[in-house]
Amino acid sequence: MSDVTERLRPPSNLAPTDYVSTKIYTDQALFEEEQERLIRKTWKFACHISEIPKAGDYRTFEYGGYPLFVIHSDDGKIRCFINACSHRGSMVLNMPAGTAKSLVCPFHRWAFNTRGDCVAITREEGYHGSGISKENRGLREVRAETRLGCVFINLDDNGISFDEYIGDALEGFEETMGTVELEVFHYHRVIINANWKQWHETDMELYHEWAHVVNRKTSVAAKGYHDRLWKLYPNGHGTLQPFSVEYKNYTGWENRTEKPLPGLVPGEFRVVDLFPNTCFVARATSLRIDTSTPIAPGKTLIEYRGLGIKGESAEDREMRQRHHNQLWGPLGRNLAEDVMLVEWVEQACRNGAASHSIIARREDMKAQDDEVLRAYYREWEKHMGRPASAPFAVL
Repeated sequence: MSDVTERLRPPSNLAPTDYVSTKIYTDQALFEEEQERLIRKTWKFACHISEIPKAGDYRTFEYGGYPLFVIHSDDGKIRCFINACSHRGSMVLNMPAGTAKSLVCPFHRWAFNTRGDCVAITREEGYHGSGISKENRGLREVRAETRLGCVFINLDDNGISFDEYIGDALEGFEETMGTVELEVFHYHRVIINANWKQWHETDMELYHEWAHVVNRKTSVAAKGYHDRLWKLYPNGHGTLQPFSVEYKNYTGWENRTEKPLPGLVPGEFRVVDLFPNTCFVARATSLRIDTSTPIAPGKTLIEYRGLGIKGESAEDREMRQRHHNQLWGPLGRNLAEDVMLVEWVEQACRNGAASHSIIARREDMKAQDDEVLRAYYREWEKHMGRPASAPFAVL
C-alpha cells in the first residue's frame, strides 16, 4: 500500500456514522443498485398542479430509467403512466409538455384516452383470436398522489402509502401552499457533473453557507441564525426552524418586508428536505422547489421551479420573480455557486483522491449540525442494505 493510499483512509478514531465513503457517489454498480432498490421504490416529486391545470394537460419526464408522463385526466384525477405504448413499446408522448384529448402512438396509431384506457387499435380485426383487445391493452399506470398542489409518483406498486411516506414533513408549508392557489412562474433545468446525493446534501447542510457571499452577509451574520433547531421526521425528511434573513445587508437588495407568502413573516426563510431528492425552500416572498433525477454516478438532472400566487397583480408577480431570480435563477447568486461546489467535489471523488466525506458536526441539533445528513444516510442504508461508510463491506 502506498503512503498516499494510506493517508486517504478515514481516521481510525472516526465513528462509521460520521463519514460516508465517496464510492457511494462514483461507483457504477452501486448506482445501478440505487436505481433498483431506492429510486424506483420511493416517492418522487413530479410537478406542480399548475403545470397541468386542465383536462388533457401533461408533462413528460424520466425517472428510474423509465420514460413517464403525468396527465390531468378528463375525470379530474391526476394520473401518471409509463410513456410506452402497450403494443410495441414506442413512446406515446414525445414533447416535454402539451395538451391532448387523446393519446395517439405515432408508430402504429394505437390510441388511448386520458385515463390510460386503450380506445382504438388500428385494424383491430387482425388481432382476433390472439387475446389482444382494447380492454386489456391500456397504458401501465404508476402510483400518483397530490399534496399541497404538488404531484408525487412512485414506481413501486407495493411500497408504503404516500401518507405514511410524507407524514408531517410538510407541516411547515401547509399555510404557505395550502391556503392560496399557487402557480409555477419559473422553470429551468441543468445537468450537473456530480452525483445526485451530493446535490441534495447542499439542500440539507447549512455549513456550506459559508461558501456563499450573499448567505454570509444576509444569513450567517443575522441574529438567531445558529440557534435554530432541526426537526427530523421518519423516512429521512427534515426541516429547520424558520428565521428572518437580513437581505438589506447585501448592497442593492431590498429587505423583502412587503407581501410575504401566506404564513411567512417579512424576510422569513424556511425549508423542508424530502428523502430522497426534493427540497422546498421559502424566502419570504417566493418559493422554490428543486428536485434531482440521477442519470449516471457523476451526472444529474436538476429541475428548479419558482412559485407565486395565482391571480396576483403584475407588480407583485414582478417582485416575486425578481426576488426568486436574485438567488435561484440561472444567473442568481446561489444556484450557480452550488453547482460549482458539487462539481468540484465530484472531480476529487471520481478516482478516489477524496475517499470519504465527513458528516461529524454536532451542535445539539442547531442549524449547522450534521444530524440531518446522518439521518438521511441512515435511511439510505435502510434501502440499500449496506453502510454508507463502507458500502462494499457486506458483499
